[in-house]
Amino acid sequence: MTSIMTNAAAMAALQTLRSINRNLDETQSRVSSGYRVETAADNAAYWSIATTMRSDNAALSTVQDALGLGAAKVDTAYAALDTVIDLMSEVKAKLVAAREPGVDKTKIDKELSQLKEQLVSAAQSASFSGENWLYNDAATAVGTKSIVASFNRSADGSVSVTTLDYDTSGSILVDVQDASRGLLTMAVDADALVSAPTGTPREYYLIDASSPPAGTEIALSGSTTDEELDDMISVVDDLISQLTNSAATLGAITSRIEMQENFVANLMDVIDKGVGRLVDADMNEESTRMKALQTQQQLGIQSLSIANTNSENILRLFQE
Repeated sequence: MTSIMTNAAAMAALQTLRSINRNLDETQSRVSSGYRVETAADNAAYWSIATTMRSDNAALSTVQDALGLGAAKVDTAYAALDTVIDLMSEVKAKLVAAREPGVDKTKIDKELSQLKEQLVSAAQSASFSGENWLYNDAATAVGTKSIVASFNRSADGSVSVTTLDYDTSGSILVDVQDASRGLLTMAVDADALVSAPTGTPREYYLIDASSPPAGTEIALSGSTTDEELDDMISVVDDLISQLTNSAATLGAITSRIEMQENFVANLMDVIDKGVGRLVDADMNEESTRMKALQTQQQLGIQSLSIANTNSENILRLFQE
């Protein structure tokens, strides 16, 4: 039925055109933003998941920074400790040389004094970001150092942070407040290092701190006996062994940090890809869809124009 009051064809064409325009606006928005889920209104579930995962990725980025800072601290301590081990080997070599008959022990003692100063200097210089894992001048012990290693989210949504912990009691070389807390300032019983101990303590320390322990400083004079030299050599050799263990521990921590850095970087990439699968627009699909909708829009406009000519045709009938 043809009516001059209600143009059903025009209404249908207009409704179709509105739907096309709405879809075209949506597609253009996806093409311009690159997202098919940009706001919660697009898909509340996917938007919520993506927002949470982006937040977690930001936390993991902070973990990366913390691991980098921790690695720098460990590397600094290890480099200084490696230098100290070399210096301690020289100390042992000087003591062995002093064992030779007729050697001027006082001259060797001067060399030992220089080596001790270098040892203290190496320990003092092992500072990074305000932390020194080899030298302590505070009243309290340095204690355990923690490096943020990961950010975790459990199945129930709760979050936690894990750390890599390192006990500096095995690496503090010089402690000027409490000599017993430093490897090079503490007293070591030489009697306990021999195969047949006598039970009589013979304690030696290498560096004289402000609060020295009971014992004898490893130093030489013209009256130093061969037995005392043997004790000193044994103590220094034991210290080198302890320093080597400390360096090995730091090396292991460095390896763990490197593995964790790689894991965090890979995890961030995986999360980025996962978020992309949820919310990113397929640009090939969207561009093809936009071209199709633009064609439909042109056809819809023509259909609406044709539908609007019906009333004009009726008017011409009455005019004729």
